Amino acid sequence: MATQPRPSDLRRAKFARRAPAALSELVGPRHGTVTLPLHLAWSGLTTFDLDQPRLRMSYYRIVLAEGLHDDLVLFLNRDLLVSLWPTLRTLVSRDVREVWESSFDELAHTVRTAA
Repeated sequence: MATQPRPSDLRRAKFARRAPAALSELVGPRHGTVTLPLHLAWSGLTTFDLDQPRLRMSYYRIVLAEGLHDDLVLFLNRDLLVSLWPTLRTLVSRDVREVWESSFDELAHTVRTAA
């Protein structure tokens, strides 16, 4: 009898399929106001001022959790993601955190360095 995959394995596979091949693909904005489409920000705020730390963190949490591959590339910025990661990793789900840290040594290294 075939074993059913665990729900966490299915979620991790979903996030892994969406992730870019390299962090350098993330060319989104670093500053200013960004309005996310409804398929990402479907509840609550849709417009975020990236110059406001709390809004920037919320924006990144939403895009990481809800974004498809093209959304991640369009809305996330590599340098911001790396700088935010030590805190951001505590705000996203375990599945998102594990996929991104296992896919990108730079994020895992950032966490080890911050510890």
